[in-house]
Amino acid sequence: MVETAVLIVVLVIALALFFDFTNGFHDTANAMATPIATGALKPKTAVLLAALLNLVGAFLSTEVSKTVSHGIINESAILDAGAELFLAVIFAGLIGAITWNMLTWLLGLPSSSSHALFGGLIGATLVGVGLGGIDFGMVLSKIVLPALIAPLTAGIIAFAATKIAYSITRRYDNKPDGRDGFRWGQIFTSSLVALAHGTNDAQKTMGVITLALITVGWQSQDDADPYFWVIVACAFTIALGTYLGGWRIIRTLGKGLTDVKPAQGFSAESSTAATILASSALGFALSTTQVASGSVIGSGLGRRGSTVRWRTAGRIAIGWLLTLPAAAAVGALAALLVVWLGNWGVAIDALLALIIIVGLYLRSRRNAVTSENAMSDVAESGHAVEHPDVPPPTRRQTRIELVRALDRAERKAEEAEKAAKRARKLKKRGGSDAEIKSARKAADRARRKLAEAQNAAQEWEALSASRRARAELAEWDAADEADEQEEVRP
Repeated sequence: MVETAVLIVVLVIALALFFDFTNGFHDTANAMATPIATGALKPKTAVLLAALLNLVGAFLSTEVSKTVSHGIINESAILDAGAELFLAVIFAGLIGAITWNMLTWLLGLPSSSSHALFGGLIGATLVGVGLGGIDFGMVLSKIVLPALIAPLTAGIIAFAATKIAYSITRRYDNKPDGRDGFRWGQIFTSSLVALAHGTNDAQKTMGVITLALITVGWQSQDDADPYFWVIVACAFTIALGTYLGGWRIIRTLGKGLTDVKPAQGFSAESSTAATILASSALGFALSTTQVASGSVIGSGLGRRGSTVRWRTAGRIAIGWLLTLPAAAAVGALAALLVVWLGNWGVAIDALLALIIIVGLYLRSRRNAVTSENAMSDVAESGHAVEHPDVPPPTRRQTRIELVRALDRAERKAEEAEKAAKRARKLKKRGGSDAEIKSARKAADRARRKLAEAQNAAQEWEALSASRRARAELAEWDAADEADEQEEVRP
């Protein structure tokens, strides 16, 4: 019996460290997607820096580990259920967390590794121990409420920081505003996010291992701090996973939510780091994915002319909602095998976990995403993607453009009328079919130009300070001038 318990403890520690590894590459994007997208850091340099800072961060605090080992799980229920059974339940919970992490990684979905872990443990505990095994008050106060409040808080902070950054650097004399200098600031702020990630996420695995050690009596229930070897193992494992980089998720966050400018990225990362570091000090087990995504959305709303892709944000939010129950369902199913089959259930769970991990990895190789193609336009050169940086039009500029658009509309109306008269004259005088056909085409083209000019005038009349709208109008102006040169002349 003792040998079986020792074997299960070893399996739990191994699986917990593998979860820590997946957590590393799953959450690399939280710190490094935006600096890679703006060209502040080259892809491989970014993940190396993140790995080193995750390693350092794991040694700075152990408050979050206590939330796991002395928080959501009731130790008294552990002792009543029996050490061997509960170790198997922890094992099943880790299977639920890893399965969801691997699946969302394959899909490039930035879901929460933290909620996957807690969901798997809660589902397995409910099956193996019952309702008494979960401290639902702690789950609500330390996990659910922070998950709702933290992204909103980070978004508000990022929104305000972005507004301040752009108001300080805004110029009206058409001289350089110096905002490219924020790329240097991004290196600092993204480093803070990576450090914060190490202080928060690595500790969750420490808490799981500590919980396993408490269960078999290898650590006192009164001692909430993880052993030093546990801290070292978790720190190096999450650092290794971070260095390998979750390029699928980096691609999603780097391109999906909004077009990130250096000042905007600096503000978002500052907000993310501040929120996570504060939560680590208070012992809140936050999801860095949710905080980082909230910050990016807030910074997108804070920059004039920026567009937030709400459809992508909605898909990410659906993934967040599914994470906790999906991981709990897988953990509960794995725990059922243990309850029904005992040690054979543990063996079957281990085999199924291996099949799932290998299967998802092999599936990912069919369409591999690496540092070379995650964001190819950045990765090849190490420079930022160039986006037009034309300041939004002032009121005076808008009035000038409106007058121009109205003048153009009047010219097009005259041209359309002349083209229509010419077509009627040719038909009346008995011109050739080719001449009549050409005149009708010219008249149709003139009518289309008139409609476009009238629409442009209406757009300028109702124009907000949108860079995208101005760019579209500028493209229409260029196309219009080119088409004018190709019009058929009488």
